[in-house]
Amino acid sequence: MQKSKLVFFLCLLTVIGCARDKAGTGITVAGSTSVQPFADKWAEVYMDEHPDQVVNIQGGGSSAGIQAAKSGACNIGTSSRELKPDEKDLTEIVVARDGLAIIVHTSNRIDNLTIEQVKGIFTGKIRNWREIGGNDKLITVVTREEGSGTRGAFQELVMKKDRVAKSAIVQDSNGTVREIVAGDPNAIGYISLGLVNNKVRALKLNGVPATDENIISKKYKLVRPFLFVTKGEPTPVCREFIDFVQSAEGQKLVSEEGLIPVK
Repeated sequence: MQKSKLVFFLCLLTVIGCARDKAGTGITVAGSTSVQPFADKWAEVYMDEHPDQVVNIQGGGSSAGIQAAKSGACNIGTSSRELKPDEKDLTEIVVARDGLAIIVHTSNRIDNLTIEQVKGIFTGKIRNWREIGGNDKLITVVTREEGSGTRGAFQELVMKKDRVAKSAIVQDSNGTVREIVAGDPNAIGYISLGLVNNKVRALKLNGVPATDENIISKKYKLVRPFLFVTKGEPTPVCREFIDFVQSAEGQKLVSEEGLIPVK
């Protein structure tokens, strides 16, 4: 199912990319659904300042974005995980850093977990909140889909060689993970720290709150890069957009939207 979705997405991007190329205008940016809302903001401000340019933002997941950049189906791919060895032939640009927040319902009395406890919950070894000091309720585990940069980062930073339990509820965006956790007092999930709102609560990990200051000081351990990737060096038009994202103005937007600037 995931493979067919990826093929369809790449075909769609190829059509979009060809149409853009023939028109001679525009940049297609595609990939990570974690990066997407922030890329939308960058594109909005950039197009206000460059009315002759069109920046088209697409989702699809980090793996799809990376493959689209490799194939030339998009101008810029986006990823919210580190590139794998066989993806290192792409040019990668770090545009922001993001904390990965472990979230629960606002009524959950648990406020701190160790990374090992989080792993235990997501492998299914810990099934009841009572086992870690919470209420006597079964835990609802919510995870992202395979191919998601958020899932990839969580796998690398928390799960290591272990796998998420097959009983976990799988969702295709950070937003839907957040909504499920917000509506279920017994749920736990993980999303971009920049997308945490007052509907959910981010847990401390090993006693360290998920804050910008703790990410910058490296006290909070669940940190991932937000990447732009291109096939070879970016074209002049793409370079101009990337330079804007990395400029003081673009990085100010990073801070305002809850991410960690790289400059």
